[in-house]
Amino acid sequence: MKAFQFVEWQKPGEIRDVPVPEPGPGQVLIKVGGAGACHSDLHIMEWPGGMLPWALPFTLGHENAGWVEKLGAGVSGFNVGDPVAVYGPWGCGHCYQCVQGVETYCENAATTNGGAGGGGLGLNGGMAEYMLVPSARSLVPLDTLHPREAAPYTDAALTPYHAIKRSLHKLTPRSSVVVIAVGGLGHMAVQILKAMSVAQIIAVDVAQDKLDLAKAVGADHGVLSTDPDAVAKIRELTHGRGAEVVLDFVGLEPTIALGSKILALTGDFTVVGIGMGNINWNFMALPYEVNLTSTYWGTRSELIEVLALAESGKLKGHMTYYPLDKAAEVYELLHAGKINGRAVITPNG
Repeated sequence: MKAFQFVEWQKPGEIRDVPVPEPGPGQVLIKVGGAGACHSDLHIMEWPGGMLPWALPFTLGHENAGWVEKLGAGVSGFNVGDPVAVYGPWGCGHCYQCVQGVETYCENAATTNGGAGGGGLGLNGGMAEYMLVPSARSLVPLDTLHPREAAPYTDAALTPYHAIKRSLHKLTPRSSVVVIAVGGLGHMAVQILKAMSVAQIIAVDVAQDKLDLAKAVGADHGVLSTDPDAVAKIRELTHGRGAEVVLDFVGLEPTIALGSKILALTGDFTVVGIGMGNINWNFMALPYEVNLTSTYWGTRSELIEVLALAESGKLKGHMTYYPLDKAAEVYELLHAGKINGRAVITPNG
């Protein structure tokens, strides 16, 4: 079968011929309906060897959904042909974090799967005709969603959902939330916020077309980050208080600096993007009692909630679909900032 694989550090991925996997005991083979192209893949391909404890090559694609193709011995609860979404983080399954469904923070991550994070993150992912899933616990049944539509929700929606959920108690009728960068994750975040809170939503981006998308999916206001008065405008929109919640989906020093200037007292500043930016902090640098944190992906139960939100029609990803042989071109477009919403690879048409 054809697969888009990451072969060499600091080099683009490439289409290769690989064998179709055979599921062993407890495993499930999925016929891939869709695999989202994530900006974090660009970071992985750009980082030097040694930053991650992963062996190359492996197939990219950590946002996946498809149909059950074949069941390994001992697997129950699913039938061939069932449409499913794949929970991407693959932990050991038995540590304290994993039994709560928080496989992102598996306590045995260093030794499980050779330190790989999951399919498309050190292990073979979904940018191929078929994908091997190590356990049926990583599958979530789909109802009305087509797998190609469901695929990006497993990260591009799950990640902001997890970040938003931890701050929901601060999103009251008088509060504001700022979404920095309205890309694949940011445009999902706006919709999730609209569905789950009554707070004012302010979108921030470098591109006007991204702000237009943000408003189309529920943002109350859009502010260009390139505007010299961006901070003042956000302060004015928040009645001088600042934002109770700031979600940074980039994580570069300029976006972190912006976020730190628009926080309200006791606000939450969550850096979701892995741009590796730094922040200079001292006691007087930020408002009192703010929380600065990072998050990573979400839980299995949260994925079920996200898919329910999408099934209800309250979450609708802005997606563009591409065949597998266009995968390299998709990442070039993503690197250039020319993907509006989320790009999805459909290996089986």
